[in-house]
Amino acid sequence: MTATRAAAAPGRRPLAVRSLVLLLAATAAATVAVEVLNWWYTDEQGFALAVRTGWAMLRALGFLILIWHVRRGRAGAKPFGLILAVTTVFAVGRLVVPRDGLPALPGVVGFAGLAALCATVVLLLYRSPALGDYLVRHPSRLVIDRKGLSWQEAAPRRPQVAGWLLTARVAAFTYAPLMLVPCLVSIGAIPDRGPLALTAVVLWFCVAVGVSYAVLLATFFLLRGRGWARGLMWGITALVLLVDLPLCWWLLGTDGLIRDGAPLVVAAALTHYAMGRSS
Repeated sequence: MTATRAAAAPGRRPLAVRSLVLLLAATAAATVAVEVLNWWYTDEQGFALAVRTGWAMLRALGFLILIWHVRRGRAGAKPFGLILAVTTVFAVGRLVVPRDGLPALPGVVGFAGLAALCATVVLLLYRSPALGDYLVRHPSRLVIDRKGLSWQEAAPRRPQVAGWLLTARVAAFTYAPLMLVPCLVSIGAIPDRGPLALTAVVLWFCVAVGVSYAVLLATFFLLRGRGWARGLMWGITALVLLVDLPLCWWLLGTDGLIRDGAPLVVAAALTHYAMGRSS
């Protein structure tokens, strides 16, 4: 415990950690810059683009949160960084490509730069020995000892969780927001589709909210080694895909299915790949 804290002390951060923090800050800035460029050059400045752009720009906040985890040496920084990098590439990439014609050159150049930054982030997180030795700390919690009540780092009572299980958990937590984004975009299709579309959007929203709680329950037991939790995750993933993909196609068309359905399929694949690796 003492060695871990010393390694994570603010004045003793290794060069790899400081480099990653700077890289994450640059990636957050690049995310905002690419979205501003895309909004400036696009001809489709409507409600759907506004929702997708707002969701993509939230990634900048995600990178700032990741910086906080990295600076404190949190073990969860690795899976969080992986999911954030992958979903950022999809969230920004689907906005750069217009419905018709070729994308604007500034947007393409900005997206290529952002994709390179995200790939470098993942590479550093998973391939740097210095970062591997640094990102080992546990979250702090209230501890009662002889000195009284204090807020300090404490190792979990359960056995150490495999890194792939943490990756599966973080990937599964993206299900709900990846459903909510196309659900909100579909509000614009309600006047053309009629009352049935309104019912579908409300149902879509309710399923997305319910999925967030179901994933929380499933991953809670998954991290504790319950075999049935894997089956529950398979069921949740099947429900998510069976609800989200057909509604994306019906209300948003083939373009919406590609833009909003593909990131969810990737998140689902990563979730179950990580669960398979952890076993």
